[in-house]
Amino acid sequence: MNELRPLTVLWHYYLARLDASRDEDGAITTETAIITAILAGLALAAGAIIVTKVMSKAESIPTD
Repeated sequence: MNELRPLTVLWHYYLARLDASRDEDGAITTETAIITAILAGLALAAGAIIVTKVMSKAESIPTD
């Protein structure tokens, strides 16, 4: 789980930035759209890490 710690820190940082980036009308700014894309990319990266670890563990289980 230590591999995901930097992603967790980034996640919380960008969520704070996302909350702060709304304008007076509540509309989403370009920065918010970029942050959302980054968060989606981080979520995909975390998912890929998890899938890789699960698949490698599953392949190491003997079936004989």
